[in-house]
Formats: sequence, structure tokens, C-alpha cells
Amino acid sequence: MQTDTDGAALAPTAKRKFWKTPYFRYGVSLLVLALLLKFIPFQKVLATMRSVPPWVAAAALVFYLMVHLVGVEKWRMMINLAGAGVSFPQALRCYYWGLFGNIFLPSLVGGDLVRAGMAFFFARSKPAVVLGSLMDRMQDMGSLLAVTLIGVALIPGNTDARTRNILWITAGFLVAVSLAGAAVLFLVPVKRFSYKRRRTLVKVRHGARSMWRRPQTMILAFTFGMALQAGLTAINWWLGDVTGLHVSLAAWLFAWPLAKLTSLFGFTQGGLGVREATLVFLLMPFGAPGVKTLAVGLAFQAVLMTGGLIAGGIAMAMGRLEGLKTA
Repeated sequence: MQTDTDGAALAPTAKRKFWKTPYFRYGVSLLVLALLLKFIPFQKVLATMRSVPPWVAAAALVFYLMVHLVGVEKWRMMINLAGAGVSFPQALRCYYWGLFGNIFLPSLVGGDLVRAGMAFFFARSKPAVVLGSLMDRMQDMGSLLAVTLIGVALIPGNTDARTRNILWITAGFLVAVSLAGAAVLFLVPVKRFSYKRRRTLVKVRHGARSMWRRPQTMILAFTFGMALQAGLTAINWWLGDVTGLHVSLAAWLFAWPLAKLTSLFGFTQGGLGVREATLVFLLMPFGAPGVKTLAVGLAFQAVLMTGGLIAGGIAMAMGRLEGLKTA
């Protein structure tokens, strides 16, 4: 006699929508890159990328992994402030798995989900991990905008009306998202949710109040976030300088953080293609040739992907070492 379990096993599984699959994201990324290369000669882009000395590429990779140690501590501060109680080695392992996940999952938010999922195994409170990770991502967005504003302030002659409009639109978007999140978190009545979700929401609200009571930690984490984004921008500026893209660091501080914000949208693979197109557009007013800008963007993408693979290897090795210690 066939049981209900057998029937459930034989039931057809729902097909995943195509636009949610990696094939769609990679397809959109390749399409955007193809459109870019229609106007920018691919051979020149490839030649520019090959002009990066091997030692510069290796140094950029090492610096990429090292600067993310600041990100590890920043994320750990945020989730622990909400009550997670995660140590630095544990946070490093989770964070580096997140860098690995950024290679394959949609947008940078995919990596956030990976590191949060890993942190569930170590944290005292899962809602604390969720809240801390959410606040960490919001701080990252604010840090990107802050670095952009620093770049604007350092650019000689300041910026034109178009640039100011971009900044105001981005700032308005971040404020709107923050206010909407706060409204959902604090204004929606708890009774509207089921008992299980109600308990989770109460814990999240408790963690948010804990964050509010320690503003100095929030400010320090925000400063760490700015240092992280400035460090990643410096890598791009250095790669550009060695390939002959002599654009001021101030221009990079303005353009790169805004281009990175496009990585948060999940319709491309980790922002590939859209980020480079945005960078070409933003640096063009500063006299940056599209060929070299695109080459630098793709060179940094190579650093990012290689760094993610190495980070995944480090996280795996840490897990195995921990297993040997507890065996």
C-alpha cells in the first residue's frame, strides 16, 4: 500500500522560475558586457588587463583579503551588539564563506545570507544574527555614500548638477529604506503575527534597542565600514594607475562606491557588467577612457572572484581544523 510519504516523494517538484536561476543572472551580466564591448574594443581591454604586473595582481589579492578583516570585525560587532556572542575566529569563518558565496549567489546580499546561515551554528540568538547582519548591510550602504561624499569634497572644482542629483537620489533611497525598515520593526503590532514569528520579532526589537543604547559601537562600526570601502576603492585606483588610467583618487572615491551599490541588485551575477558599465559612465567626465576603465573593473572582478575562492578555502580549512580539535 502506498503511503502519503511515498506519494509526496513521487509528487512533481515545482520548477524554479528562470529569472531566479544563475543562468538568468549570468546571462544578464554577459549581455551588459557584450553591449559595453560593442562600443569598447575587446582586444584593447584585454591588452590593458594583461599590462597589470603579476606582483601587483598578487599584492592586490593579499590586500583584498586583509582589508576584509576590518569587515569581519565590523560585522561581528554588529551581530554581537544585538546579542549573538560570536568570537572573531567564528566570525572570520562565517564572513569568508560569505565572500565565497558572493561569487555564485545573486548580488552581495547572497553572501550575507551565507555568512548569517553559518553564524546560526555559533550564535546564542538567531534573531540577533539577522538583525545585526541587516544593520551591517545598511551601514555598508551608508559607508559607500559617505566615501562618495568625501570624494566629492576632494574633487577640484566640486561637481556638476548631474553628480549632485545622483548623490541626492542615492541618499534619499537609503533614508527611505532605513525609515521603512524601522517602521516595520517598531510600528507594526506584534499581535498581527503568529506566535513563532511574534517571539522572533520581540527578540529582534530587543536587539535593536540594545544597539540604540550603545551608539559609540555603532559609530565605530560605521568608521570601520568606511575604512573597508576606502580600502577597496584604493585597490581599484592602484590597478588603474599601473595600467595608465591616471585618474585622481578623489574621482575614484566618488565613482567606485556608487558603482558598487549596483551590486546590491540581484538581476546580475554579483553586479558583474552593471557595475563596470556604471563605472565607465561615472569616470568618463574625469577624462577616463572607457577601455581602461572597463579593463580595471574586470581586473578587480578577477581579484574579487579569486579572493572569494581563497576565502572559501580558508573557511573550509578552519572548519576542518576545528573538527580535528573537537575529535
